[in-house]
Amino acid sequence: MTGVITMAYLFSAVMFILSLSGLSSQETAQRGNLYGMTGMIVAIAATIASAAVGNYVVVAVAMGIGAVVGIFLAIRVEMTAMPQLVAMLHSFVGLAAVLIGWGGYLAPPEGQTHAMHIIHNVEVYIGIFIGAITLTGSILAFGKLQGMISGRPLTLPGRHWLNLIALIATIVLGVMFVPQHYSESATLYLAIMTMIALLVGIHLVAAIGGADMPVVVSMLNSYSGWAASATGFMLGNDLLIVTGALVGSSGAILSYIMCKGMNRSFISVIAGGFGSDGGAPADDDEGPQGDPTPTNHEEVAAELAQASSVIIVPGFGMAVAHAQMAVSEMTQKLRKQGIEVRFGIHPVAGRLPGHMNVLLAEANVPYDIVMEMDEINEDFPETDVVLVIGANDTVNPDAVERPNSPIAGMPVLEVWKSKRCVVLKRSMGSGYAGVANPLFVKENSRMLFGDAKDSVQEIIKHLP
Repeated sequence: MTGVITMAYLFSAVMFILSLSGLSSQETAQRGNLYGMTGMIVAIAATIASAAVGNYVVVAVAMGIGAVVGIFLAIRVEMTAMPQLVAMLHSFVGLAAVLIGWGGYLAPPEGQTHAMHIIHNVEVYIGIFIGAITLTGSILAFGKLQGMISGRPLTLPGRHWLNLIALIATIVLGVMFVPQHYSESATLYLAIMTMIALLVGIHLVAAIGGADMPVVVSMLNSYSGWAASATGFMLGNDLLIVTGALVGSSGAILSYIMCKGMNRSFISVIAGGFGSDGGAPADDDEGPQGDPTPTNHEEVAAELAQASSVIIVPGFGMAVAHAQMAVSEMTQKLRKQGIEVRFGIHPVAGRLPGHMNVLLAEANVPYDIVMEMDEINEDFPETDVVLVIGANDTVNPDAVERPNSPIAGMPVLEVWKSKRCVVLKRSMGSGYAGVANPLFVKENSRMLFGDAKDSVQEIIKHLP
């Protein structure tokens, strides 16, 4: 039976690798999801069949509760709330790692040699440390994404020193904890470390600005993977080790790619300073000077009909307004008239990596006209009309034109270089980073105020 379970775990590991490969492209994402689901079903079945599981009633009840919660969330949660859901799911992984770690400490395997005990305690310590950081960091990320907590970075005096002191304390406590067997002093060391890790998780995410939350979600995904991998070592579960390593490494690689695309430091993500050192806070008198030029649906429709090239730049506002279907319909109508229509996607558009890509795929927008920022940024000067639908920070000229801006150095879609830029927005409010956007008052910009879905549908009505 052990050999069968081992082969099942190997099969699941291969499925998870194929799943990650499939998710790297929009065209193969659906197949990647199927690979992942298949691997998880086989992994769960193999684990239940293993000798490690004895109380099948408890397992069945737990799986039933989890299935009901999962189905409920899948039905009820909209795409606009998907980043919050992902952050909360990461916290579950962190909580599981902490609980399993404490369980492994309180009930260690029998018959351990001294060397085996040392290794076991190291696995327990690391698993709880990473899991605790993931737990509170993910909960705080959920609060920021949900709007329950301010998106502005919390910049405590000497915050990097606080992180360093916490790390040194964790190492010292670990050195004192690892050699000991179960005792009051060992329990105290582990409890203190757990509290420190919980506070570090809060501090790391609190110090990160709201505009950079997509990278934070990606990094927390990596943390949850490493926490799962550490738990796998403690439980002696090879599949959990492999799966955790895949999630951890893929999340770290994605975070690195996003940081590089945003001209940010990867180390600062881990240190909790991401997005808070990019410049000084904007003063009120340094905001956009001038008044916006409003437009209407008829004028926008006329400009689109006369254009030869159009680029649509979606943002989180498009998701909130559920405008993707209307945008897809408008795209089809323009393309039938021989107008070149493409989409420009910023790496952190929305609040989750790939958020806009998923929405556009849901609306059946052809994959080949959805372009990444690096692919399309040079084309804006030759573009007749750019429609910015619900985007803000990712199209803010301050990132390029104001060295002291909080978002200075962040690569953005340079939509203001187009011949005409039309911004569909409810108001002149700032984006998630809390920075005013001078794009709204530029000479070639026009503001079309209102709900994005309603506005696009009105534009469609006036297209020839």
